[in-house]
Amino acid sequence: MENMYHTKSHCKYLIQYHIIWCPKFRFSVLKDGIDESLKKILAEICDRYRYIIKAMEIMPDHIHIFVDCPQTVAPCDIVRTLKSISAIELFRLYPELKNFYARCGVLWSPGYFVSTIGHISAETVTKYIEEQKNKMIRNEKP
Repeated sequence: MENMYHTKSHCKYLIQYHIIWCPKFRFSVLKDGIDESLKKILAEICDRYRYIIKAMEIMPDHIHIFVDCPQTVAPCDIVRTLKSISAIELFRLYPELKNFYARCGVLWSPGYFVSTIGHISAETVTKYIEEQKNKMIRNEKP
């Protein structure tokens, strides 16, 4: 379990996010090879930005990606990077997709879902924090 954490000079961390987003109007356009191209594009983006893909699935009308990220990157920046670069690349590779979305000019809906993922439950963290004061009090007694 210890080796799943990342270590930098002054911190140890594990930051993982489950991210979901959709094409504009939730149209089912991520199929017929576009899905496989998108997987490759997202993998390349993640390699470049040092995000580790734990799981990824492309559905015709939405994307699920589970990534392990550096501690210096905000989740909104991760989503913005993945969505913006992937849209540019997909429009370049698939002109018909760009024509399909020509009226609105964008591939992705503006929204997204992001959730943190951890290996311990919220109840465990709450209990640990609550026990710290009791532990400190016990240690102060002569």
